[in-house]
Amino acid sequence: MIHRQSRNLAGRVALVTGAGRGMGGAIAVDLAKTGASVVVCDVDMPALEATRQAVEATGAPCLAMRCDVSSNAEVAQMFERAVERFGTLHILVNNAALVPGRPEDAVRRSKHYGYITTPVPRQSLGFTSAMSDEDWHRYWDVNVHGVFYCTRAALKLMEPQRDGKIINIASVAGMSPLSAHSPHYSATKGAVIAFTKAVAAEVAGANIFVNAMAPGGVATPTFDAYLASITEERVNQFWQVIPAGRLGTMEEYASTVTYLAGDHYLVGQIISPNGGSLI
Repeated sequence: MIHRQSRNLAGRVALVTGAGRGMGGAIAVDLAKTGASVVVCDVDMPALEATRQAVEATGAPCLAMRCDVSSNAEVAQMFERAVERFGTLHILVNNAALVPGRPEDAVRRSKHYGYITTPVPRQSLGFTSAMSDEDWHRYWDVNVHGVFYCTRAALKLMEPQRDGKIINIASVAGMSPLSAHSPHYSATKGAVIAFTKAVAAEVAGANIFVNAMAPGGVATPTFDAYLASITEERVNQFWQVIPAGRLGTMEEYASTVTYLAGDHYLVGQIISPNGGSLI
């Protein structure tokens, strides 16, 4: 019964950041399938247009707009437009984030996975000492400041109506050393987890439930390209850290978010679908 109720979001308005492609787009579509009206944003407008079309194909109304969540001014404008279109907001999914997907990130990832899955002498991998100020700040601007800006704007709508759900997309990287290859990413996702718990305790009395999903590996074209770029030995090493032997699908992760957007008794919880990579 609880599951069926959580899948019925008719009359609810949801906003998903970073919805242009990948998991954000899948989340937006899954919420739309449950009856929610959906607001989506991204900086990649061609990808966002594809998401808008996919959402509207479910029969749900959709408002799509460009927004860089690291800009408080752009976030404020986005929420104003959302309220103009739909009147209020019931669900916020803070999905927008920078993820390690550049060639240099793949080099570090391969080095790290090889280090933790083969018997080699212990040493420093030299990731943090080689990191630039620019990379560090860039990740915090989007992954942490953006979550704060959007959460603050959402609470200004949710607190007066005493009704809301906020789902922050964290990562297993913020809970374990499995992403030590990207300490800037891990640090920001750890911050999202701490922020989730603090805000959840603050606003639960106003019937606003704040939780986070902390995914493990996600089967995306970017990650498929990474696996195709490395040797078979490195691929096999990678699978050693995931007992399930596969990555989670975007649809699996999206359904978890949709559950958290519905009726439940979860406050400040970090739900981590990760195939057993962290137990």
